[in-house]
Amino acid sequence: MDFGLSAEQEAIRDTARQFAKTRLLPNYQVLDEAGALDRAVIREMGGLGLIAATVPEALGGAGLDYLTQGLITEEVAYGDHSVSYVPLLSTLGADIIMGNGTPELQREWLPRLCSGELLAGLGLTEPGHGSDAAHIVLRARRDGDQYVLNGEKTSISLSDQADVIILFARTDPADAGAHGVSAFVVPMELPGISRTHFDDVGTRGVGRGSIFFEDARIPARYRLGEEGRGFTQVMQGFDFSRAVIGLQCLGTAQASVDETWSYVVERKAFGAPIVKFEGVSFPLAEAETHLEAARQLCYKTLWLRDRGRRHTAEAAMCKWWAPKLAFDVIHNCLLLHGHAGYSDDYPHQQRLRDVLGLQIGDGTAQIMKLIIARERVGRIAVPY
Repeated sequence: MDFGLSAEQEAIRDTARQFAKTRLLPNYQVLDEAGALDRAVIREMGGLGLIAATVPEALGGAGLDYLTQGLITEEVAYGDHSVSYVPLLSTLGADIIMGNGTPELQREWLPRLCSGELLAGLGLTEPGHGSDAAHIVLRARRDGDQYVLNGEKTSISLSDQADVIILFARTDPADAGAHGVSAFVVPMELPGISRTHFDDVGTRGVGRGSIFFEDARIPARYRLGEEGRGFTQVMQGFDFSRAVIGLQCLGTAQASVDETWSYVVERKAFGAPIVKFEGVSFPLAEAETHLEAARQLCYKTLWLRDRGRRHTAEAAMCKWWAPKLAFDVIHNCLLLHGHAGYSDDYPHQQRLRDVLGLQIGDGTAQIMKLIIARERVGRIAVPY
């Protein structure tokens, strides 16, 4: 197996790393207090080709592979976990538009997503329908050359900042299950759409909330693909996003580990740098080992996707393990800073809060383990 990166991948990764360390990391805690993304910074990131890089160059992207997009997101997360949601959600949305939208829709939306002009969200989760996404109830009723939207989405990242969302709605009767779900591109400034903002523990720069649709009308041409195919579209996208979420969390944890190495070299106790004590250096050595193992799993998953090979189980492994591992690693880094680590003076408390949410979003650990079991022995492993 070849574990090396191409020269192009290394160059893109280095660009993302430089951007993260110089433009994002210094303002990481400032963004948390502001509670919103800096649009100028997002456009700068788009100008560097770091958003939805898998989109072909003719449509505003860089025409790169999924692994490279994962490398980009990991580096961005090193600088700011919240900002790393932008390449993740934009790539996921762009992928759905690329695979299912008409050429007209692709030209209308993709260049602006890639440039950072627009922020994209994903409208799937509903009250009572998180993991049970096949039974969503938000309705899209056909009315001539339009669809009329009614219902609620909740726990939506960028709920009050997104300019457009990829919305999943029911176009067939409720008893049709997954086969009755369709996908749409929905501009968020339309009449009949209102939004709320939750007071969350972490990722405050992204924000999360509910979106309400009351007789909101969209052109029928904004439907993505055939009616009833939306659930399949989002499930295929999750195999990408779950691997990248793993890299998001690992990049954030790596920042805490790097900072902690520096701290324990400088901090002295009993007349010596505390890194000399095995109770300090060993936890960091273990963290480096675990982060590298999880990182390689995420890379392999995206490598498989780039080659058109099945990777559903591997994606689920990335999703349940990496966020938990990252949380544990950052927790240890905070403790190694002693009383100082328990203050807002250091960013470890913020990173701890930020990665915690991804033990829930995009599928809980329990759901991920169910997917892995199903992939190994079939639907006999599904409880019901």
